[in-house]
Amino acid sequence: MPLTKNFKDTVRARAQKDPDFRVELLKQAIDALLAGELDTGKTVLRDYINATIGFQELGDVVGKNPKSLMRTFSDKGNPTAEHLFAVLTSLQAREGVRLEVTPTR
Repeated sequence: MPLTKNFKDTVRARAQKDPDFRVELLKQAIDALLAGELDTGKTVLRDYINATIGFQELGDVVGKNPKSLMRTFSDKGNPTAEHLFAVLTSLQAREGVRLEVTPTR
């Protein structure tokens, strides 16, 4: 389901002024990926990227073609572990955070 322009603008505006919101988006994306919800994780991660760094700058940072990264995080994309972890590492560094996994039962 495509997002409306208004929703994308709302997320972008909030992400630009609220660092806690950005970190929570990143955390939600990683939580979804770890829970095996690949489509949800990619969607949230794509929203985070679009609202913050953008695919052009992210491509420069991780040394990948921005269009390739866009395809990777599209609905039909299938990110490799190498690309996924390079992106997640770069995004955490950009936010100045290191997200950790905590086991729960």
